Amino acid sequence: MHSLDDASYVLRLDPKDMYGLTCAFPEQCARAQAIAAAVSLPTGGTKPSLVILTGLGGSAAGGDFTKALFDAESTVPFLVNRDYHLPAYVGKDTLVFATSYSGNTEETLSAYADAKKAGAQIICVTSGGKLAEMARADGYPVIQIPGGQPPRTALGFMLVPVIVACGQLGLIPEQDWDKVVAFLKGCVSLWSVDAPSDTNLTKQLALSLQGKLSVIYGAGGWQAIVANRWKGQINENSKNMTFANAFPELNHNEILGWVRAHEQGVEHWVAIVLEDGTESAKIKKRIEVTENLIKDVAETFHVLAPGSTLLEKMLGLALYGDYVSLYLAALNGVDPENIDGINILKAELSQVS
Repeated sequence: MHSLDDASYVLRLDPKDMYGLTCAFPEQCARAQAIAAAVSLPTGGTKPSLVILTGLGGSAAGGDFTKALFDAESTVPFLVNRDYHLPAYVGKDTLVFATSYSGNTEETLSAYADAKKAGAQIICVTSGGKLAEMARADGYPVIQIPGGQPPRTALGFMLVPVIVACGQLGLIPEQDWDKVVAFLKGCVSLWSVDAPSDTNLTKQLALSLQGKLSVIYGAGGWQAIVANRWKGQINENSKNMTFANAFPELNHNEILGWVRAHEQGVEHWVAIVLEDGTESAKIKKRIEVTENLIKDVAETFHVLAPGSTLLEKMLGLALYGDYVSLYLAALNGVDPENIDGINILKAELSQVS
């Protein structure tokens, strides 16, 4: 039996139960959908000509996934803002989702003030804090989700309410949440610690990443979004450096970075390609040629998104990466929840007026 098949080994350095929070992702999505559906939204106003989600870190990740749905299914543009301020073109015809898991993210509070000043339509998604307090005082809808867990484990709470709200407002088609949740439960059964290493692809990939520097390549737009999610999870949970990029853009620059990669002091490189399974012939050829060009420097692994709908594929592939990051954390002997570096930075920033 491999060590990753021993729950006590996987959980030995996980006092905050990051693994349990990951396994509960399907239930989190179901709960988030119920919470969002119960909130009354203003549906009689002017349909927005632009939707912007403003947030940082895990609170903004849901915006990236929602943008992919808008790109595929909506006639209204959707943007994600990760800054203290909103663009100057935000106005009365803009719907702004202000998202902060804690409700106290300083950049999001600043952007909320910009949205209010611009007269934008505003919906807040948060567990409470100053954002909820200000929004309620100003009369804006608040979708309040449960707090108390690391934001990177709260993707369902931060993403699902935005999708539900946009569906209710007629901006994107409404999703079949019962089907989505059932699909995610199936993924958990495939990738949990109880699924043995010889059939558990997430454990196998974690083992292949141990002690190596990885690059994660998305085979297109939404796959690139998930690649960035993988990057963040491996950075935070596994305490490993990794990089993310996407086809076809990487073929116009990064492909040449591999020419001298063997001289950069890295003993082992690994490339991971996240795929949909329906990539065009051009993208397939780009992947094939790239893999061949780097074969002497990096071993390449292909990960195919599970699921049938775009939302299922995005969430399933993201959950796959979550499990990989947790198994890699166990192999690395690190606490996946610990974020001392981020906490030091926040403490220093609090001294800056």
